[in-house]
Amino acid sequence: MQEISNYILQFLLHEPPNSPLLEAVGYTSDATEFARYKVVIVKSDFFDDAVYGTAKSLPKLPLKEIENMPFLYGEDKIERQGDTIILHADLIASTYFLISRYEEILRREVRDQHGRFIGKKSLPGQAGFIHRPIVDEYGAWLRRCLHDAGCHVNEPQRALHQIYLTHDVDAIAHYRNIRSVVGALISPLSKWKGAGGEANPAEAKIALKTYFGGIQHDPWFTFPTLLKQNHKLKNRAETIVFVKSGGGKSPEDKPRMNTASPDFQYLFELLKNNDAKIGLHASYAAGIAPNLVASEKTTLKHSLPPSLFGEGLGVRLNRHHYLSSREPEDMQGLIEANITDDFTMGYADVAGFRLGTCRAVRWINPNTKTLTSLWLHPLTAMDGTLNDERYMHLNENEAYDYVTKLIDVTQKYNGDVCLLWHNTSIAREAENYLGTLYNNLIDYLATK
Repeated sequence: MQEISNYILQFLLHEPPNSPLLEAVGYTSDATEFARYKVVIVKSDFFDDAVYGTAKSLPKLPLKEIENMPFLYGEDKIERQGDTIILHADLIASTYFLISRYEEILRREVRDQHGRFIGKKSLPGQAGFIHRPIVDEYGAWLRRCLHDAGCHVNEPQRALHQIYLTHDVDAIAHYRNIRSVVGALISPLSKWKGAGGEANPAEAKIALKTYFGGIQHDPWFTFPTLLKQNHKLKNRAETIVFVKSGGGKSPEDKPRMNTASPDFQYLFELLKNNDAKIGLHASYAAGIAPNLVASEKTTLKHSLPPSLFGEGLGVRLNRHHYLSSREPEDMQGLIEANITDDFTMGYADVAGFRLGTCRAVRWINPNTKTLTSLWLHPLTAMDGTLNDERYMHLNENEAYDYVTKLIDVTQKYNGDVCLLWHNTSIAREAENYLGTLYNNLIDYLATK
């Protein structure tokens, strides 16, 4: 636990491991040790063997607050003994609970039809702070206490640390197989109908042009448009495209795609020319059986032309299809597949801070209480979360206001903005506001 508590302190304070400021903070419930420190965080019973991993360890609602800041463990009490400030709110246990996904091992019954933990039923969702990076608020408060105790504290810059513009390739194209082309031409049930119910000749023409003329004509191949928008941020943002290279027999994994095909080679060349990175989009099946991640990564790796990307470049990154990283234990499958960075950490049903922070954090395995090498990157917002009637079901103005507020608070705490927009969500026939919203959010980020 010493390694974990030290890491959490480093994270809260924005300090390196050898910082002398870490020595000024004590994490103990032993009153005889308080005088050794400038600030003491009083240790609750959360990590006790009789409590940890049991229902008794779950926070009780409503949560206690200090200065309008909810915390999960300890008491709403601050006192001073001599030169020492004593915080009875257990910020270490509260942070641990959020960044390790501890709640998800204790409440395994809280899952949707895809086996995903439900954001609106999570503790942050129920307590009303899912839109706040509460862990970063803990850090700001702890730094203020250290300053008040006479310590020199370097405050992080109030600026976005990193911007990730990410795109998941669930389907690379619509009209690159004969079945979809025939459907566009003759199917009476085709959605490509004119107002009078007749077949749409314009769509039929697009289908034929795509099938015979190349993927660049396909209505779902919107990557040039996305990359052009991303280029507005130039060197300030990193584009990552997550490619699905495997999958099972379930409808959620269809269509199965051949990443070695000429269409994908065309996409890879386009991404290379636009300085985009490539990551694995682990399949729905891999969300159920994490041991599949390694083989899917190998398939993708062998599809990437070494002349374009170099050996294995980009396959250190992952995001699960459907955001279906179902259980905390699934992270071990990523580690065993030599994935270093995971970008799955958002809820499908509500945008916000699944990890309680807007900053990348090393995963703590809550089963073994060990600090791992895997970095978890918070997902700020996914396109479908915002407009889907099953989830937030916001109109365009509501969605823009909600996401820009998340961006603003991320900027306040020197965090990372990560947007997920699918190539299919901005296709012409999608008939939603997501393309316009993405453009507007890019323009907003350009002002930051």
